[in-house]
Amino acid sequence: MADKQIIRALQGDTVDLICYRYYGTTKNVTEAVYEENPGLAELGSVLPHGQLVTLPAIEKTPQGEENRLNLWD
Repeated sequence: MADKQIIRALQGDTVDLICYRYYGTTKNVTEAVYEENPGLAELGSVLPHGQLVTLPAIEKTPQGEENRLNLWD
């Protein structure tokens, strides 16, 4: 598990886009990012360019692993 990271929002970034870029998913992480950054939701859906965002330490899930189904399940 990685430590917290602080990143700067790029032009046109949303919290979902940052989560997808950093964690590889938005499932179960977007809410954690909002909890880690009080007041972030009040900035609107598109974050101001250069906005600092703290990304909490969340174990990354390999893409495609979260919805894998075995034929024997």
